[in-house]
Amino acid sequence: MFAGSHQLTIDDKGRLAIPARFRQQLADGPGLQLVVTKGPDHCLEIYPAAEFRRITDQIEQMENRDDAELLKMAFVGLAAEAEVDRQGRISVPPMLREMAQLDGPVVLAGQINRFNLWSETQWKEMFGTGPNSIQAALKGAFRNLRR
Repeated sequence: MFAGSHQLTIDDKGRLAIPARFRQQLADGPGLQLVVTKGPDHCLEIYPAAEFRRITDQIEQMENRDDAELLKMAFVGLAAEAEVDRQGRISVPPMLREMAQLDGPVVLAGQINRFNLWSETQWKEMFGTGPNSIQAALKGAFRNLRR
């Protein structure tokens, strides 16, 4: 399970260092395959390859073919494989970096079965008190959670 957030940077070559704690849960080592794609929010989603395959299998089985085609176009069509190198880094493709506005500091947040990669600016906006904040919705979600 991936949980927690890390403030990071993407280097000039477009590489992102995956924190050791996350790599350990991925069976750490060079050659590990991840998949980076654009999600529905203003961030990128990074999946272990097996989890991405599980989701694409679900897309193929969807009864609503219009939704399936949309997901294939956006979610699958924008996906890029990313191999973890010996330093624990992956390359984030320029087109995806641009789409998610990752031109400065970033936040990598665990999302149970994946990571979300946010620009730090958008991350702070989302968790702040401004009009784009999720605070009100979060209160409602916590009320529905059995703890």
